[in-house]
Amino acid sequence: MDGDFSVLDPDDVEQEPFAMCDVRHRKLTEALGCTEMRINTATLEPGEATPPHAHEGQEEVYIALTGGRVEIDGEAHDVPEGGVVRVGPEPIRAVRNDTDDEIHRWVMVGAPPVGTVEDFGNTVLPGEESP
Repeated sequence: MDGDFSVLDPDDVEQEPFAMCDVRHRKLTEALGCTEMRINTATLEPGEATPPHAHEGQEEVYIALTGGRVEIDGEAHDVPEGGVVRVGPEPIRAVRNDTDDEIHRWVMVGAPPVGTVEDFGNTVLPGEESP
């Protein structure tokens, strides 16, 4: 074994809001030493959602730790606890918590790791020009 691995408790990484919204997340990429992907956790309070967006050149996988809802190209999809969603670079996506009393938690993985740990780069909001 070459020792190229990491074990991390996400609670050891400080939460902060995404740059484009108030949804809290933990940036795990650097803490895990990832070089070929970006990984975050996101916590959505009741009524919160990420803005609809796409990532040019980056595929994403969302893992629902608690269940939740993903909106892809305007269509809502319920995701069960433990469910996994793959979204290619082009579709407009958002993660939503439409409940009144539940907290939704997600793991979000993007590859290749466009941008930087601090600046997700190539995030495209509908109606805006590509970076």
